[in-house]
Amino acid sequence: MTIEEQLEFLRKGTVEIIREEDLRAKLEKSARTGRSLRVKLGADPTAPDIHLGHTVVIRKLRAFQELGHTVIFLIGDFTGLIGDPSGKSATRPQLTREEIAANAETYKTQIFKLLDPEKTVIDFNSRWMDALGSDGFIRLASHTTVRQILERDDFQKRMTEEKPIALHELLYPLVQGYDSVALEADVELGGTDQKFNLLVGRNLQREYEQEAQVCVIMPLLEGTDGVHKMSKSLGNYIGIDEPPQEMFGKVMSISDSLMWRYYELLTDLRADEISSMQSEAETGARNPRDLKVELAKRIITDFHSAEAAEEAESEFNRIFKQKQTPDEVEERSVSSASWKLPRLLVETSLASSVAEARRLIEQGGVRLDGERVTDVNHEFDLSAGQAILIQVGKRRFLRVKGI
Repeated sequence: MTIEEQLEFLRKGTVEIIREEDLRAKLEKSARTGRSLRVKLGADPTAPDIHLGHTVVIRKLRAFQELGHTVIFLIGDFTGLIGDPSGKSATRPQLTREEIAANAETYKTQIFKLLDPEKTVIDFNSRWMDALGSDGFIRLASHTTVRQILERDDFQKRMTEEKPIALHELLYPLVQGYDSVALEADVELGGTDQKFNLLVGRNLQREYEQEAQVCVIMPLLEGTDGVHKMSKSLGNYIGIDEPPQEMFGKVMSISDSLMWRYYELLTDLRADEISSMQSEAETGARNPRDLKVELAKRIITDFHSAEAAEEAESEFNRIFKQKQTPDEVEERSVSSASWKLPRLLVETSLASSVAEARRLIEQGGVRLDGERVTDVNHEFDLSAGQAILIQVGKRRFLRVKGI
């Protein structure tokens, strides 16, 4: 690719590049000298699973990898001990090193569904932070001011609302910024919530007489609800390790308008290709449902296989077109007794609370052996050896057996 073609390729889906002229200069120098750029993406292993929202920046990392640059997936096992305050209105609970190490192992396997393992550098920021020592940390802290750190919007908001800010949270941007110094990063990737941290890294590199990194800022992906950013805690996420059938159903549940956002951020299609598909949908040349099926299959192929994507489509059609039960249904045993339906849904983890269970029932989202139940006081006897099929929503099936 020419430099212009590379910039267009890397620009796709970005919110901001700080600064694009610096990226152009770095790409030109790389082409001239043959030295690949060092491109960094950091992730704190605060949870074991990666969802599609996380993959937006990982895909951009892969784009740099495809251009022949050195990509570094940095696992923040040290920053994870602090807890990133980005976008948080309260102090995060701190994790232990054991919890972080366990989560980090799952990250290492999950990212290679998108990245080439032979061309990816995996590093841990404890490698230099543990070695820095208390005196080194104090010298590091001398390179920024309290005022600079408190300019962060999250901290300003908390102070206005008179919510506490723990002292260790103020150190987080400093540590993440030093990661760029330690790695001599040419480029750092992050979501819009990471902009402040990325800019701290850019400033710290100047303080350490390094060339400032380019910050490539990606949008935060909306979850399946189309409103809030994708989050496991909100239940609007699609995990990359989820079964293909589950992923397919979740993608098919998103709105037609959100589908284009997913095409832009979760596929390798060029912007003009997506625009052409969108025009075809608007003119009626193509059915939006068929385009959504194509999207689901592309996503599943990335994280499972093309065969799994075809099977997921067939299973989806079998269940929702022919209204049949899946071939494999998880089974759970409960004590034989007289059960009220809301309590049984909570007991079998089909609802997180009685209140949620009652809402699902009232909205017509619960079926027993294929029959919709809308009475929140529905009660039935489950004897030993008896089994009943519970369906919640369109995709969740569970066979409950009395013991």
